[in-house]
Amino acid sequence: MKAVMVMFDSLNRHLLPPYGADWTHAPNFRRLADRTVTYDTCYAGSMPCMPARRELHTGRHNFLHRGWGPLEPFDDSMPEILKRQGVYTHLVSDHQHYWEDGGATYHGRYNSWEFFRGQEGDAWKGQVADPEIPESPRATRNDLWRQDWVNRQYLDTEAKQPQTLTFDAGIEFLRTNHAEDDWFVQIETFDPHEPFFTQDHYKDLYPHDYDGPHFDWPDYNRVTETKEQEEHARYEYAALLSMCDHSLGRVLDAMDELGLWDDTLLIVCTDHGYLLGEKGWWAKVVTPWYNELVHTPLFVHDPRRPDRAGTRDTALVQTIDLAPTLLDFFGAPLPPDMQGRPLRETDEAQQPRESALFGMFGGHVNITDGRYVYMRACHDDTNQPLYEHTLMPTRIRGRFTPEELTGLTLADPFPFTKGVPTLRIPARPSPLLGPQRFGTLLFDLAADPLQEKPISDPAAELRLARLLVERLRANDAPADQYTRLGLPYDPEDVTEAHLLVDAQRERAEAGRQPAARSDEFTEGALNLRTPLAELLAEPAAADAVRRIVPGLLDTELLTVRGGSTLLQIAAFTGHPGRAQLAAVADELARLFPVPDVPDVPDHHPSHDGEPRR
Repeated sequence: MKAVMVMFDSLNRHLLPPYGADWTHAPNFRRLADRTVTYDTCYAGSMPCMPARRELHTGRHNFLHRGWGPLEPFDDSMPEILKRQGVYTHLVSDHQHYWEDGGATYHGRYNSWEFFRGQEGDAWKGQVADPEIPESPRATRNDLWRQDWVNRQYLDTEAKQPQTLTFDAGIEFLRTNHAEDDWFVQIETFDPHEPFFTQDHYKDLYPHDYDGPHFDWPDYNRVTETKEQEEHARYEYAALLSMCDHSLGRVLDAMDELGLWDDTLLIVCTDHGYLLGEKGWWAKVVTPWYNELVHTPLFVHDPRRPDRAGTRDTALVQTIDLAPTLLDFFGAPLPPDMQGRPLRETDEAQQPRESALFGMFGGHVNITDGRYVYMRACHDDTNQPLYEHTLMPTRIRGRFTPEELTGLTLADPFPFTKGVPTLRIPARPSPLLGPQRFGTLLFDLAADPLQEKPISDPAAELRLARLLVERLRANDAPADQYTRLGLPYDPEDVTEAHLLVDAQRERAEAGRQPAARSDEFTEGALNLRTPLAELLAEPAAADAVRRIVPGLLDTELLTVRGGSTLLQIAAFTGHPGRAQLAAVADELARLFPVPDVPDVPDHHPSHDGEPRR
């Protein structure tokens, strides 16, 4: 038996043809659906990137105990279990987070692995001089942004792009080993994660009139750009999606050529989606985990059931089911700590999954029964108590600081830590990023599949709150999570007094308001789109901001969002309000009017009419 997993990052279900998209160019996803079971009700669990991959290895949720981090010493790892069972495991990936502090224990679980450089500011090519960077509405211009523009200089053809090299290596593995037995290869690309960088022949699939600044990497923020810029970024994502589709087609071609369909399990999946202006937001993490982000695509071909090719399955499934599916396929025992279930035809004796739990450490804790989605926020504005439980105190690109670790204590072992205590480290969630900004939300997907109208239904909320407590207990959630969420430990003790939808409705409404856009205001030479540091370098502009928005320049915002514009700060925090923004814009236009440009005859050839990018 053999198995192939093709994993994408930030792959939007609602932009794939098998799930109803009619404008994206993705013929190989259509072709894939003809050969596989398409799962219609698949949900992610722990998010974002590395928490999702920890689920991929362990088959259990982790976001209630830990933020972004490595595999823990007590974690069961699916590829390592397969390796011990005599199944050869191989990882090919360009996902740079595997090789950073917060993910460095994953790749070593495989027999062998290959890594391809250059994605999203990967610390790859060394260049002391600053690269040439075009004008862009992006505010976050940190070291990652700079490094990405260094890297792009070396990725000027499709053949050089890390996605292509990843799939080259995956297909090489298939060709080398197709006649062998007992192997699993994971072909994993960071795309179509931002930045949406690809070559012109994919952009040409989406012609559109655009004459604005370079824009293929949105900030994690509300949409403040113009409608044209928003649409352009969506097309840039679509172009990268089409490149992913092409790479997927190469795997399907190899499956056809090498005769792998008869004995090879194929799983095509993602970790989560990406907001492209839906709900008035870009990206993820800073918003609640709406369905665009967490209702994910999943395709599975099981050679033991060829009759299921081209069918759809409505069962409620999750990322935690992938590890058990692979172990079950190879006849390996499932560790008792795994919570997922093998994805095969439902055993009549097995009850269908009643609910799916999902979320991010310190954010909403969410539950769905397939119809309703209940997003439980913290019960007060502190979003406390909250603790990280870990033996591996690292995160994304760094380590926990000594200051953070001075407050640690040893926590009693959890049932899944195999008798091992964990470090209990106080977490310090940002007041600008917590679920308290959005309140507790309840959606009825049958009536409102796009989650545009949160509802008040105390009976449904009470049922889901009790179900949520059951899932917290099943996941051995630490006691601080119950306190943070304002819930009792026993589901039978949940009463109407614990419901939060109506109590937090005002903040929920405020959290759903769209941001002001850049084209709503008067514009001078200095304006609301001018980076704040540049704006404040002009004494008259700084004085105008101080007069109209008193106190703004004395807050932590200049540290937290120092690279932003006034418009982007307002979008992220809700302050300044629209009236103050309009007053600042008018005053800046008065103080710094746009210079008159004399008419100059145009002696250049006329534009040929092709869309500009």
